[in-house]
Amino acid sequence: MALLDFFNKRDKDAKGEMTFIDHLEELRWHVIRSVIAVLIGAVVVFIYSDFVVNDILFAPTRSDFISARWLCSLGQNIGIGDTLCFAQVEAKFLENTMTGQFIASFTLAFIGGFILAFPYIFWEFWKFVRPALSEKELKKTRGVIFWVSLLFFTGVLFGYFILTPFMVNFYFNYKLSPQIQIMPSFSDYLENLIYTTAGVGVLFQMPLLVMVLARIGVVTGRFLRKYRRHAFVIILIAAAIITPSTDPFSLTIVTIPLYLLFETSIIIASRINKRQEKEMKEWS
Repeated sequence: MALLDFFNKRDKDAKGEMTFIDHLEELRWHVIRSVIAVLIGAVVVFIYSDFVVNDILFAPTRSDFISARWLCSLGQNIGIGDTLCFAQVEAKFLENTMTGQFIASFTLAFIGGFILAFPYIFWEFWKFVRPALSEKELKKTRGVIFWVSLLFFTGVLFGYFILTPFMVNFYFNYKLSPQIQIMPSFSDYLENLIYTTAGVGVLFQMPLLVMVLARIGVVTGRFLRKYRRHAFVIILIAAAIITPSTDPFSLTIVTIPLYLLFETSIIIASRINKRQEKEMKEWS
């Protein structure tokens, strides 16, 4: 029923009455154009794969990486010594299958294409959803493409410049025995990098997700405030999983932005709830 209501709302702004099949056909073209955008981005990444792999993908594994130098300098300036300095690691990657690098190059290309095309993908999604919104709702959602894209790229950059160096430094320095030599596969490194960049970029959409859930009445600011302490524990556990280091500073670096996003979500939900209550009073 909710899906049919959504399509009926889209019909109101359409020049002619559209059937359910017409809506699906329109949605199909939005998806096709989004896929084409990802493919174009993937081709660009694939063409410059040497530069992407050597100068971008492997950059966080080096001790002279820009954020590694910045964090080390920050720790020394605030008086905690070399606590935030990364130990020197020699990151070497192994592929023990003939197709490993070939498949990984395509994975890299498509993930890179998705990241590059993300604003356009959301724009296509927004073009499909927009006719179902009223003029009042459209005014409230001005700049949504900008904010969604900003949050996504902020999460990607945070994962790339902060989380990935911590991840590499921890795993390459964590040894149960000196007889164990760490040499992960390139595919394994790429998979972890995807989680800490594109995955975190999606995770940074939490305030917008809460905004949508608050608008449809699933969550409220009061509910989020009531379980704030529970949310903090969950965020702390998530931070420990993303950056499994025993160093409290690394956990803090991950926890702070996630918790700030949660607090931002509470503010957004509370404002929406107040606006909804005011509208209900005026209506009644």
